[in-house]
Amino acid sequence: SRELFVLTYGALVAQLCKDYEKDEDVNTYLDRMGYGIGVRLIDDFLARSAVKKCRSYSETADVIAQVAFKMYLGVTPTVSCSSAAGNEFSLILDKNPLVDFVEELPAERASLCYCNLLCGVIRGALEMVHLAAEVTFLQDRLKGDAVTEIGITFLRKAEDRKQKRD
Repeated sequence: SRELFVLTYGALVAQLCKDYEKDEDVNTYLDRMGYGIGVRLIDDFLARSAVKKCRSYSETADVIAQVAFKMYLGVTPTVSCSSAAGNEFSLILDKNPLVDFVEELPAERASLCYCNLLCGVIRGALEMVHLAAEVTFLQDRLKGDAVTEIGITFLRKAEDRKQKRD
């Protein structure tokens, strides 16, 4: 269940904070762990969702928000394109279920990216469908921002992918 996952995740992050002095090390560990989950989760996602092959980066971002987030976390982020090239998107979460039981980060952990696991999951899943992407947190409610925002930058333009197939 989602609540069990959220509680377990909180305990994991707390343990990592005890194990690692630097927030950057915790952030890296969470990203790596998420990446491994994403690599494995994509098969389940493709089997359960029955989505067709996406033809554009915007379609891919919409599927991530409207299908994947809804399926696994029970929320649907808003998607916005943030580049003229059409390869940068933001997923804006009004409610982040991973922080249901977290009020704020301790002052000594100001640079901790508590939900960095999500970035790794997205990056790993995209890589398994041959889409290289950079995924980072741009805003975080735990750090006082109005919303939680995850940025996705697809590293190759759609034309580059098409030319490689030709």
